[in-house]
Amino acid sequence: MRLSDVQRKDVINVYDGKMIGNVIDINLNSDGKIDTLVVEKKVFILSFFSNKNEVEIKWNQIEKFGEDVILVNMAVNN
Repeated sequence: MRLSDVQRKDVINVYDGKMIGNVIDINLNSDGKIDTLVVEKKVFILSFFSNKNEVEIKWNQIEKFGEDVILVNMAVNN
């Protein structure tokens, strides 16, 4: 799977069923393995004035790569 394939998928939090956003980047660890996905949060009116538009999702929080979505489990909102 390529990064461009991952970027087309919506990221959904299975904890609350809400869409988080879309992958814009990845962070690699010192071994060259994926450490986190950087997700640009979907902008809603209530969070429009927030300056925190990105969230990092740890590799171990990813539940499933689906055909159209990436399911993650983030029990705590960022």
